[in-house]
Amino acid sequence: MERKKVLIAGDLGVVGFAAAKLFSQLPEWDVMGISRRTPLRSHGEEHLSVDLTNREACIEVFSHMSDITHVIYAALYEKPGLIGGWYERDQMETNLAMLQNLLDPLEEAATGLEHVTLMQGTKAYGVHHTPLEVPAKERNPRHQHDNFYWLQEDYLREKQQIGQRWAWTIFRSQIIFGEALGSNMNPIPALGVYSALQRHAGLPLDFPGSPGFLVEATDADLIARAMEWAATAPEARNEHFNITNGDVFVMRNVWPTLAEAFGMEAGDDKPMALAEEMPKRQDAWEQIVRRFNLRAPVNLKEFVGQSFIYTDYCLGVGSEEQLPPVLVSTIKIRQAGFQDCMDTEDMFRKWIAYFQQERLLPPADW
Repeated sequence: MERKKVLIAGDLGVVGFAAAKLFSQLPEWDVMGISRRTPLRSHGEEHLSVDLTNREACIEVFSHMSDITHVIYAALYEKPGLIGGWYERDQMETNLAMLQNLLDPLEEAATGLEHVTLMQGTKAYGVHHTPLEVPAKERNPRHQHDNFYWLQEDYLREKQQIGQRWAWTIFRSQIIFGEALGSNMNPIPALGVYSALQRHAGLPLDFPGSPGFLVEATDADLIARAMEWAATAPEARNEHFNITNGDVFVMRNVWPTLAEAFGMEAGDDKPMALAEEMPKRQDAWEQIVRRFNLRAPVNLKEFVGQSFIYTDYCLGVGSEEQLPPVLVSTIKIRQAGFQDCMDTEDMFRKWIAYFQQERLLPPADW
């Protein structure tokens, strides 16, 4: 069997980390991971630290990668404060430039390039501007708003038309839950820190969000399996796919499941902005890390990144009314041949148990 080599951009993020883990386990694949940060954890793949905003450095690195056959582009630039940057043109241009800085020199060098995978999300349907048309479908007309998704996608389409030797697949996920540390958008470490600090203070797991809204989740490992499928499936060539676990949930309704997984009692509704309150408990987190000899970073920023902000957004913190549902259709990817699904409550149990097993969070029985 002919070997393939995948370049994973952003292999320390929640999606890239899951992809690196999966592809590193596949016997016919070699893996090259790149990120700006130095890895705290890896899966044994090759890794290079590259700043994708530095075009000269990118030319030097990627113009020599002649053996790359596949690209998974999961790199993302987010400004401090996270949400405000979603509307700002300079952040959009930065994300476009990062993709260009990688693909321009790589495509010239990697004459055997077969496939490029790109990530989008529900912002493609304008969820950060207006309520979604439920369910959002890939065949809907492009939502007319400024978005780096459109800049990257149009660049990718134009780039491909020149040679036509490689194809692309774009995934649009819902809220992603996974393993990565220091990520801007991974609620698992944020929720884990909150639970540990509540328990440390002798408090139950109070619900800090709003009345809630109907939404979907996407397990990071499920996305990785979809990426493996798309890498070679003819049905995935030059297509967009929504991807979720396959069910729907309301965070308030699954809160008892989270509390049980953390070994706690579910508490009352007590609105709280985690992004404001959790950094104030840095000293308490340090005590927890020392008490349980955790492998998690002592510094909350290194562990959680900007995910407190993102988790507040997902919990609807600050909203006094029930928010409209955020649902997408996953019929297209199922009809194309990718059938994997996952119960979202089982997903929460899985990731919480994993973080506990890896000593990134305290055990459930303390």
